[in-house]
Amino acid sequence: MTDLDPPSHQRAERHDPIYDTLHREPDFVELRRAYRSFVFPATVAFLSWYLLYIVLSNWAHDFMSHQLWGNINVALVFGLLQFVTTFLLAWLYSRYSNARLDPLARRLDEQYVAELGGRS
Repeated sequence: MTDLDPPSHQRAERHDPIYDTLHREPDFVELRRAYRSFVFPATVAFLSWYLLYIVLSNWAHDFMSHQLWGNINVALVFGLLQFVTTFLLAWLYSRYSNARLDPLARRLDEQYVAELGGRS
């Protein structure tokens, strides 16, 4: 940074006014609400499930070491279910995004391109 460059707080304020317009659009507000309504509960649920696995692994040795079939115990099943949960959440989010988020994002993108084209 040279002495001629504005301070960082002034540089951060320089941005495209189209973004201010889009930020106030009902579609953008709905996009943020829809995104958060999936991501926050899914994150809390997954982290709770993961922490349960950790807590049980640390303090419920007898339960977690219980043999289910041959050498397969509860801890191994819980560990594998962590992977299943990850893929399930990814699949659910993909479906949710395709149905709810992508149409809103497409409309906002079209509006952005239209406003950008109108400025030329």
